[in-house]
Amino acid sequence: MGSMNILLDPIWSERASPVQFAGPKRATAPGVGFDSLPPIDLVLLSHDHYDHLDIATVRRLITRHPHCKFVAPLGVGAWLRARGATVAAELDWWQSMHSHELDITCTPAQHFSGRRPDNRDSTLWCGWTIRAGDRAVFFAGDTGRHPEFSEITRRLGPFDAVFLPIGAYDPRWFMQPVHMAPDEAVSAYVDVAAANSGRPCRFIAMHWGTFKLTDEPMDEPPALTRVEWEKARLDPEMLWVMAHGETRMV
Repeated sequence: MGSMNILLDPIWSERASPVQFAGPKRATAPGVGFDSLPPIDLVLLSHDHYDHLDIATVRRLITRHPHCKFVAPLGVGAWLRARGATVAAELDWWQSMHSHELDITCTPAQHFSGRRPDNRDSTLWCGWTIRAGDRAVFFAGDTGRHPEFSEITRRLGPFDAVFLPIGAYDPRWFMQPVHMAPDEAVSAYVDVAAANSGRPCRFIAMHWGTFKLTDEPMDEPPALTRVEWEKARLDPEMLWVMAHGETRMV
């Protein structure tokens, strides 16, 4: 956005795990090879789970992109600083920072945190909004369906695009509080669109097809998202379920 290159919850490791000999293995190659990245200015992190905060990726970014800065929710900044990262900000929900031409705000999400059994929920989880002048996007983070999507849009929108998670939802009795299913993601989008001051807003599907974390088939989330989109009679041009590695410009 603007002149800034931003990564959101980046992971280039083969496994989302504290070790690389066990744990969920990558099913899809990264959309961009690490060595093909442009210079990275900012890395925004939503929480500290292994599929969103990867120590090997953080270390590679610090080495290859020494000028990049990290932005994290409360408590995660200390973990990053201990590993040599430059932390531009560590924010609570609704707090904002300014970096070059960008305004970045930490937004509420419904999830949990923890990298070990003894530190569950000791750090914050969040989403992010990123604004460059009249252009803005909303990255919802890893989240269950919550009531704040409209309020986030009223306070920080209007948005040109909203990144919403559509995968890792089965079994529902266990995952529903922390991961949206496709019908809930479409419902959250409806909240955003209704509060978006009439501006067209793209739904960009994320959090699917990379790691096998839950019980649903890997290709089910995008198919169900399209079904729910049609049920809601929404503009098909606004639904972006992109292939891994596909590029589009807003």
